[in-house]
Amino acid sequence: MILIKAFAFGAILSATLGLVIGSQGSSAGPLAIHLVDIADARVYWSWPVFFSGSGLAFGLMLLQR
Repeated sequence: MILIKAFAFGAILSATLGLVIGSQGSSAGPLAIHLVDIADARVYWSWPVFFSGSGLAFGLMLLQR
């Protein structure tokens, strides 16, 4: 259950940072932000931010147990 919550936090963080940085036309170097087509929507996404945000959230939730 903790892992699912961590993935949700990582997805929110990645979508938020991707929207802010990607809409300015930048890929932000190592963050590798790119435009992804999901159904009829276009979303800026970053896998490195998703995995690092999920790992950070997972570690913080484990520390709170």
